[in-house]
Amino acid sequence: MKDIKAYIEQHKDRFLNELFELIRIPSVSAEAEHKEDMLRCAEKWRSLLLEAGADKAEIMPTAGNPVVYGEKIIDPAKPTVLVYGHYDVMPVAPLELWRTQPFEPVVKDGRIWARGADDDKGQSFMQAKAFEFMVRTGQLPCNVKFMLEGEEEIGSGSLYAFCETNKELLKADVILVSDTSMLAADVPSITSGLRGLCYWDVEVTGANHDLHSGIYGGAVANPINALCRMIAGLHDADYHITIPGFYDDVLVISDEERALMAQAPFDEEAYKRELDIDAVCGEKGYSTKERTGIRPCLDVCGIWGGHTGEGSKTVLPSKAYAKISTRLVANQDFQKISRMFQEYFEASAPEGVRVKVTPSHGGAAYVSPLEMAAYRAAEKAMTETYGKRPIPTRSGGSIPIVAGFEKILGIKSILMGFGLGSDDIHAPNENYPLQQFFKGIETIPYFYAYFAEMFPVSGK
Repeated sequence: MKDIKAYIEQHKDRFLNELFELIRIPSVSAEAEHKEDMLRCAEKWRSLLLEAGADKAEIMPTAGNPVVYGEKIIDPAKPTVLVYGHYDVMPVAPLELWRTQPFEPVVKDGRIWARGADDDKGQSFMQAKAFEFMVRTGQLPCNVKFMLEGEEEIGSGSLYAFCETNKELLKADVILVSDTSMLAADVPSITSGLRGLCYWDVEVTGANHDLHSGIYGGAVANPINALCRMIAGLHDADYHITIPGFYDDVLVISDEERALMAQAPFDEEAYKRELDIDAVCGEKGYSTKERTGIRPCLDVCGIWGGHTGEGSKTVLPSKAYAKISTRLVANQDFQKISRMFQEYFEASAPEGVRVKVTPSHGGAAYVSPLEMAAYRAAEKAMTETYGKRPIPTRSGGSIPIVAGFEKILGIKSILMGFGLGSDDIHAPNENYPLQQFFKGIETIPYFYAYFAEMFPVSGK
């Protein structure tokens, strides 16, 4: 791709300044107080796409936060790439753990430190700047559409209906997503699969009001005790999930694919040191990488009840709460799993308490075939810029809408992300290495070039 490195060097300061303007907008979709910030961020993205060379860009309403859509059609006969990203970010709490202000980006130690630096403002912004380069230098080889949503961090609830309504507008030959990670800065990889997701809110109720723990303790069920026992019963001693039928539809990976995955470098001792843990744990019979890539899991994401403030309060609480999620793998139906969990957990309630399970959100797992043209184009692009062939890897994370795209639009996605495991997405001190940011901008135009070359061969 002619002159891409020179273009990046010439414009890198501008790129960072524009990205920082985007990051400074606190577009936290999970918090109602940021509703106006969501609209401001959408408008900023509309301007960025027009400045980058889109023929049109507009803010399109949904039942929730709007979608930013843009396009440049150079020739209807040429293949079309639909770029997907999201402009919403995770909440920043606990704020006291941040070493910088989360919405005031800082460059330090070769990294951008801010909420959204990687997930997904930094990575989506790479797509816009790569597009800008191809347009301004006359090297855009195919049609490009952009779809940026504002609800990915809360389950993309409105995007499914948006896609149903706008099937014709969103027609494309592949969806390009930069919202995933590589194995390491010097080990390029392409995400060939994502786990699915189910999420529930749990409420356990005992007596109709809080009780004195001395007068009633031992005679009336404690909802927190009951909830803890119920949660403990969700796994056996080998970390298998105990919900009957949970594994019935799990797609078993072949020994050959497991061997291919095992080629990815992984230092378990370094992994433990980085996390400050003395041992890894998980489902018996699987490696750490397999546990997070090809096997499902179930975890408590939050639990509370009773007195949690300063000092002591001898209270037997009326209610206890938990947030529970499961990550699913290929062939598991997230709606089926959601019903199974709800029925099983509510039925497991001991006498003296009532349990209510409320499904929150979820989505299916996704697998990207290694033989499709888009994967081969991404593989060649990364080989070009990194000097080595990328390794296919299954991600432990979820982007539920990606499976939705295939179901609704009939389009496969290629997951070519440049984040790293050390970027602390969703956590305090999120960051993104400058090296990865600029390498992404350098690599993406090669994907377009190779995809445009390959696509007629693969058959449109």
